[in-house]
Amino acid sequence: MTGPGGAIAADVRAGRRTARDVLEDHLGRIEGREAEIHAFNRVLADEARSAAGEVDRAVAAGQDPGPLAGVPVALKDNLCTRGIPTTCSSRILDGWLPPYDATVVSQLRRAGAVIVGKTNLDEFAMGSSTENSAFGPTRNPHDLSRVPGGSSGGSAASVAAGFSALALGSDTGGSIRQPAALCGVVGVKPTYGLVSRYGLVAFASSLDQIGPFATTVADAALLLDAISGHDAMDSTSLPGEVPSAAAGLDQGVEGLSIGLISELMNADGMEPDVLARCRQAADALTAAGAKVDEVSVPAVAFGVTAYYLIAPAEASSNLARYDGVRYGLRVPGTDITAMYGATRSAGFGAEVKRRIMLGTYALSAGYYDAYYGKAQRVRTLIVRDFEAAYERFDVLLAPTTPSTAFEIGAKTGDPLAMYLSDVCTIPSNLAGHPAMTVPFGGGDDGLPIGVQVLAPALGETVMFRVAATLERAALGQAGPDRPGETAP
Repeated sequence: MTGPGGAIAADVRAGRRTARDVLEDHLGRIEGREAEIHAFNRVLADEARSAAGEVDRAVAAGQDPGPLAGVPVALKDNLCTRGIPTTCSSRILDGWLPPYDATVVSQLRRAGAVIVGKTNLDEFAMGSSTENSAFGPTRNPHDLSRVPGGSSGGSAASVAAGFSALALGSDTGGSIRQPAALCGVVGVKPTYGLVSRYGLVAFASSLDQIGPFATTVADAALLLDAISGHDAMDSTSLPGEVPSAAAGLDQGVEGLSIGLISELMNADGMEPDVLARCRQAADALTAAGAKVDEVSVPAVAFGVTAYYLIAPAEASSNLARYDGVRYGLRVPGTDITAMYGATRSAGFGAEVKRRIMLGTYALSAGYYDAYYGKAQRVRTLIVRDFEAAYERFDVLLAPTTPSTAFEIGAKTGDPLAMYLSDVCTIPSNLAGHPAMTVPFGGGDDGLPIGVQVLAPALGETVMFRVAATLERAALGQAGPDRPGETAP
């Protein structure tokens, strides 16, 4: 099983296409639609042409450039790139040039990938619509009046629009899976620690994880396998053998036991068309030979509440380093305290300020046990409830989002409504487990709907088996140019 990205790599390695021709094709698409979509904060055309040339020279010399030879990849702009601005879509990092590459960036280069640009995101990855960027919103390629989701909306839009064959994002509470679902592409949050976080600008360190966007399950597996593995530079990186995402793509689901999470199917705000697609996905897995039953994971109902105490608390600590002293924006003040305040007031946007204040309050003396400590206990309950479910089921199934892509501006005035966009994705981050979304048809409005597959820690191989089966079922029922169709 091969996706478009895998086909590009195979053609380039065999000499049937040049990496430069592949790149120019994608740069042409960017030139054609980027002005209306705004997927990128920075297109790296010159750097990409240089990288493509190196791949072509390696092929001409009879060398193997790697498993991603010549494949255009976009990077979320919170991944450090040496000598290239990394902004996190925030004014506070104005002018900062990282002195090193993130580990995943180095891995991509070694694998022969061609990095085409840095994508837009909600500032410091805090948001669900990519409207919180200091550089303006990204728009959904399927409908320019709609959001692409967030916070990795630029990466999702890049893949959906055909600007890049693959992309990387970060997922703290659903920031890969939610935009992937709204843009009609595949998005994966790996097991916590499977992919190095070294060089990822931190939001919430116990939750953040880097993962792939792709148009197909096979391409997502190809990219995940290229970036997985232990890294001594990340103290949370898992040692030992790495599960292969691609190993079981053609094995089907015969004999697997799959649980449909009842709490997420019955969550407030779930649209009927989203639920209908999820039930159709369950039926497709049953038809493919799996046993599907509903399962209760009670504590997931408290996931959003726990997350919006834990994540802001960690953000409050992580973002304290942006003070105008060492790098980025500095706004002068009468003394150093005034300079701190002026810099952070001017440099951070409203949502980032909101979460810093919420997190600082949750960690403050007298409130720590009542808020942050209690949220961590809820997190433990979520882990235990998932463990109980995985004693009965190989994987779990749920919607990815409560609705299809909503209109730009529809939720910016109601933070709680925006936060509830991640009700189905947050529990996996709190547990540290892998989860991924697969396009599965469209909503009543014709926009894409994603179905989420969840697995226990290091369960990527079986998770991808189920996702590949869902993808085949979705393609079997999708007509040309319909949201279930995954070709760019």
